[in-house]
Amino acid sequence: MKALLLSGGSGTRLRPITHTSAKQLVPVANKPVLFYGLEALAAAGVREVGIVVGGTAPEVRAAVGDGSRFGVEVTYLPQAEPLGLAHAVLIAEHWLGDDDFVMFLGDNFVEGGITGLVEEFARARSAAHVLVTKVAEPSAFGVAELDDAGRVVRLEEKPQVPRSDLALAGVYFFTPAVHEAVRAISPSARGELEITDAVQWLVDQGHAVRASELTGYWKDTGSVADLLEVNRIVLEGLAPRVDGNVDGRSELDGRVEVAAGAVVRRSRVIGPVSIAAGALIEDSRIGPYTSIGEDCRVTDSGVEYSIVLPGTSIQGVDRIESSLIGRNSDVRPAPRTPGPHHRLILGDHSRVELGA
Repeated sequence: MKALLLSGGSGTRLRPITHTSAKQLVPVANKPVLFYGLEALAAAGVREVGIVVGGTAPEVRAAVGDGSRFGVEVTYLPQAEPLGLAHAVLIAEHWLGDDDFVMFLGDNFVEGGITGLVEEFARARSAAHVLVTKVAEPSAFGVAELDDAGRVVRLEEKPQVPRSDLALAGVYFFTPAVHEAVRAISPSARGELEITDAVQWLVDQGHAVRASELTGYWKDTGSVADLLEVNRIVLEGLAPRVDGNVDGRSELDGRVEVAAGAVVRRSRVIGPVSIAAGALIEDSRIGPYTSIGEDCRVTDSGVEYSIVLPGTSIQGVDRIESSLIGRNSDVRPAPRTPGPHHRLILGDHSRVELGA
């Protein structure tokens, strides 16, 4: 079995971060979301991975390389425009050939991996097998309607009146039958080739299409709130580890990871917190559910429930909460501008002056 890992798209819900960075490379717990997908595929025994890339292809290539450090062999498949998930299958047909494959959305996080799903698909080998999960607002997703035996009878993309609360969770298994399906469908009203239409075509043609309901945690990390939530979930499982330098006047409370090369001085860190290599924390309070990226500097400040990307400086600002701060940003106080707390969503190379 091969894998098709999608890492294109514009990431509009994560702007301004995604003006300068691939949405799949935004880190949670100091590891890009895309890497969790690669690790899940490798753990499931998939060795050949085709990564569909768009305008951020150079950045994705630089981050992933040839895939060897994940235990996979990566082939990059350029997609000139993000014209839908079925279009990604269409442009990858030459690479996929006659192999079965799993399609995994690179900005999705699936707790527990997909090993069981790979085994389930191999046993039944229906034309398509989709992962679904119950959601509170199904109209924001592709929605599946199942019969009592777990077979898919109908799929709709973002329906105004959903027929069920089962959303497609970004993991799809296919036999080569899907290639005929993606060639047979037409673009939707939004101008995209929808994978839901392709799977529905298979159903309409009498092919067996099955679904498995996800029982663990799943999240589409397409928004700031979702990224912060996944960061929280991953940090919950963090093992405390201190490889960096923590002075005697600092206090580490709970599950705290201090990577080699990081320095903590005269500060209190309340876990779960991940502090990456090269970061410096001085005279500060780092609250729970926070990831501090490589080479960041946090001085005389307070940060909690936030993701701070590499190279950023935060000086003299208290109570930064629920924030996503882009790479190489500069956050500092502005004189005589009072405020009880601050919430920031900043693009890379930003500079912001805030009330202390």
